[in-house]
Amino acid sequence: ITTITAITITATTPVLSGCAIIVRGQPRGGPPPERQINLSNIRTGALARRAPQSQPDQKDTPDEPYAFQAREFLRKMLIGKEVCFTVEVKTALGREYGMVYLGRDTTGENIAESLVNEGLATVRREGIRGNNPDQARLCDLEDQAKASKKGMWTEGGGTNTIRDLKYIIENPRNFVDSMHQKPVNAVIEHVRDGSVVRALLLPDYYLVTVMLSGVKCPTFKREADGTESPEPFAAEAKFFTESRLLQRDVQIILESCPNQVILGTVLHPNGNITELLLKEGFARCVDWSMAVYTQGAEKLRAGEKSAKERKVRIWKDYVAPTANMDQKDRQFVAKVMQVVNADAVVVKLNSGEYKTIHLSSIRPPRIEGEEKNKDKDKRFRPIYDIPYMFEAREFMRKKIIGKKVNVTVDYIRAATSSSETSTIPAFAERTCATVTIGGINIAEALVSKGFATVIRYRQDDDQRSSHYDELLAAEARAIKNGKGLHSKKEVPIHRVADISGETQKAKQFLPFLQRAGRSEAVVEYVFSGSRLKLYMPKETCLITFLLAGIECPRGSRNMPGGMQVAEPFSDEAMAFTKELVLQREVEVEVESMDKAGNFIGWLHIEGVNLSVALVENALSKVHFTAERRARGRGRGLEGLEGGRGGIRKRTANYRAVYVTEITDTMHFYTQDVETGTQLENLMETMRAEIAAQPPVEGSYAARRGDYCIANFSADGEWYVFCLSVTCTFVFDYREIVPSTRLAVIPPAFSTRTLAAQATEYTFAYIQVPQDEDARADVVDSLVRDIQNTQCLLNVEHSGVTCPHVTLQFADSKDDVGLSLVKEGMVMVDVRKEKHLQKMVGKWPPWRNSKRNESYLNIWRYGDFRDDDADEFGYKLKK
Repeated sequence: ITTITAITITATTPVLSGCAIIVRGQPRGGPPPERQINLSNIRTGALARRAPQSQPDQKDTPDEPYAFQAREFLRKMLIGKEVCFTVEVKTALGREYGMVYLGRDTTGENIAESLVNEGLATVRREGIRGNNPDQARLCDLEDQAKASKKGMWTEGGGTNTIRDLKYIIENPRNFVDSMHQKPVNAVIEHVRDGSVVRALLLPDYYLVTVMLSGVKCPTFKREADGTESPEPFAAEAKFFTESRLLQRDVQIILESCPNQVILGTVLHPNGNITELLLKEGFARCVDWSMAVYTQGAEKLRAGEKSAKERKVRIWKDYVAPTANMDQKDRQFVAKVMQVVNADAVVVKLNSGEYKTIHLSSIRPPRIEGEEKNKDKDKRFRPIYDIPYMFEAREFMRKKIIGKKVNVTVDYIRAATSSSETSTIPAFAERTCATVTIGGINIAEALVSKGFATVIRYRQDDDQRSSHYDELLAAEARAIKNGKGLHSKKEVPIHRVADISGETQKAKQFLPFLQRAGRSEAVVEYVFSGSRLKLYMPKETCLITFLLAGIECPRGSRNMPGGMQVAEPFSDEAMAFTKELVLQREVEVEVESMDKAGNFIGWLHIEGVNLSVALVENALSKVHFTAERRARGRGRGLEGLEGGRGGIRKRTANYRAVYVTEITDTMHFYTQDVETGTQLENLMETMRAEIAAQPPVEGSYAARRGDYCIANFSADGEWYVFCLSVTCTFVFDYREIVPSTRLAVIPPAFSTRTLAAQATEYTFAYIQVPQDEDARADVVDSLVRDIQNTQCLLNVEHSGVTCPHVTLQFADSKDDVGLSLVKEGMVMVDVRKEKHLQKMVGKWPPWRNSKRNESYLNIWRYGDFRDDDADEFGYKLKK
């Protein structure tokens, strides 16, 4: 007789009857060995057994009465509990019979006696010896159960205790859908490996195999000879699941059924086994089933990430894709300079370096080889010829071009080289990252619009986006809603004519562009500082555009006689132009064309003339024909009179204006006095016509940049204004106008009849106070002094949003800005340009004049700049 104590039962498996259990000791360095103990001197009913699939002529064996109840009695009493047992008999085949006690010694509850007492087992009386008190007690307990009609001794024979086991489900997908992803009570009957279990669903007794959603554990591979060879950590993963779930009461959420495989999540009161397996390094995430996991895929990724970082078990040799990168190289903020083929961007780092970033785990629209080669005579242009490539590029361009984004590098894709025998094209090394702006993942936004697809990886490939699950979910939504590439509608076709270098086509197109005045365009490519390729959206064509009025340094290029050497500052000029206009929306005025079919004209972006900007930054010089052409066409040179190495002089050409409004940012709007009478006559005529034929308010569909008429709230009169963020009246004031007060402008009173008169300016040579209260004081002073009054205005230099000017009072000719400086309300903005420094030299450069031996307004507490200089280590010029 052998007595073993402190044994924890990790599984109770009544294989042949309800009186057999499996016991295991404590694990030490791996799964402990198992031992089956059969209870001596008693017998329980046999459980149901399914006929072997290889023998179709045999039938399934059902439960014997009370067999399942006996098994359940044992399971609920013993699973997970410590027991001790004695082995009384060991047969020649190795089967062991003995007594099992609940607890650490034989003083605990006798399991066999409990079964007999409940009427769930019968006593083997044929082997009883009269002098054995334990056997005699079993007989007494059986007699008492019979007398009390317990269990199998009740009347009726117990046919109602036989289960209707269902081994096969005819339509598993409908069965899973009928559960509506609600938790179902179940008992885990078998564990095949760490992530696949056999469960008995209650109360209908469906016996189903469930694969855990979102994960996969190492498995046992069956060899050709029928033996099984475990993958690394397969046995440990199986034991991990068995010791926690086998024959436990659990709840299962049936989540999906692809290819007749039921996917689900097993929930135990002590936790979610799926997440535990990942955290302990016994499983890895699986993309194809991750999408159906209802408990939150981010929890699974977090568990896997934790195991990877700790390098436990299957991740013991794991090396992160960005392990060799510094933190500053893994996460940084950069400015987007160019969008490349809808899946990559060129960014400018804080160091000034340019870097190409590919969006992780997505693939842009592409076209198959047969479609690509369908029209061999036509030059293939991916951005326009691949369906949805243009839409994808435009989506990204409008969202992020010229803006700062957050970049998180996910992995570095190594360079690949092509060979004659390989079909894989050659790629340089790629930095793949997640790019976000304002908390929005650009790749996810692209995929959700149907402008890109998500790359599928091998199971062991960890080089993927850190937000891969969100990308998959976004793709699923796009497919469901039929967006973009997943749409069943006809694909959009972009018939874009490229007339670059086509002299005859350019000649036909030139008059149209000249009559159009300012036209909208997108800068597609920058060849040099002054040579660009433009896409004209309204005309759906590509043109080569040369900046008028300047002569920009030429870069290096191939010539018939060899390579032409680049002129000094050519690279700087091209970099300046790229940063300012590449892939931006601009306005162009075409004046002429050259012999090669290239158009020549002026390019404006946000109020800045690119020709002027290049000259002002000493990256170009004025062409000798610029002044003659400009004067001949009635255009001002606006700063082109200088040039790199030239001498520029400040021009004082004051004209009379009427100040109509002053904004909170110290910008102001003016009207030319010369056109005042013409404007008044035009407005009176327009209002008379409106009174005769009143417009229907709210009938106008508002579009930004359009001209229309609206009712001004201050006087109830109709005015023409331009729709914009600030809703600017082109002839007078600004106002935020609701769309219900808009109407179509009468054709006879458009801006062609009289150009817009409300022109925006800002003060030159003075700094706008950053403090809100100080700025409000300045605005109040300006409103009192110059609003609704006539002044003299001179343009000093151009600006990013509007020209910078000086104003003089009409009567005294005193400078308005200078008076603000003398009153101590603003500080002087010293210009670096030599031709402007003479003007600023007339002003008190550092502090205002004293009045009554005290400083005024912003200087009332003394010269605060000296304190700032001490604090930040500056040394001001005296």
